[in-house]
Amino acid sequence: MFLVPLARICYRTSKCVIQPTLKSYNTSFIHIRGLASAVDYEFLKVEKTGERKNVGLITLNRKKALNALCDGLMRDMSNALDALESDKEVGAIVLTGSERAFAAGADIKEMQDKAFAECFGSNFLAQWDRLARTTKPIIAAVNGYALGGGCEIAMMCDIIYAGEGAKFGQPEILIGTIPGAGGTQD
Repeated sequence: MFLVPLARICYRTSKCVIQPTLKSYNTSFIHIRGLASAVDYEFLKVEKTGERKNVGLITLNRKKALNALCDGLMRDMSNALDALESDKEVGAIVLTGSERAFAAGADIKEMQDKAFAECFGSNFLAQWDRLARTTKPIIAAVNGYALGGGCEIAMMCDIIYAGEGAKFGQPEILIGTIPGAGGTQD
């Protein structure tokens, strides 16, 4: 178990009240009950949490790769967001990683052998905008590294709740590239 910053979400009329708390939870996988399309994800842990089970919790789960954002993880996240968004009981979504890394950026090993034309033509980053299109409030609970694409994922969320060990950065600028998922945009 470890402490992860979460938020207690309450809906009163049309206003959302967010009370920051520290909540401890077991990181072992809990099968989703009550979601429209309960599935096991390869790169995520997904559950409903909170007193009323009305908060969707998505935990990035590629610890050995510091939660590097590969195409499969982004596809899983898109599917999990679809399921949580269609669940009428879920009022908000929390996205988190591990204590060591929220997400250390794009999976360079997955991209290293691809030419620009191949990435662009195959719509390599097609799943990345799904997070920004989510209509329910999303809170990024960040501990550890949020670098490159991981920093951009956090910025796509409505609220960033950063732990004391959170480190944000765009290291791709050091190798002459720009943030690929809109990190330089308003």
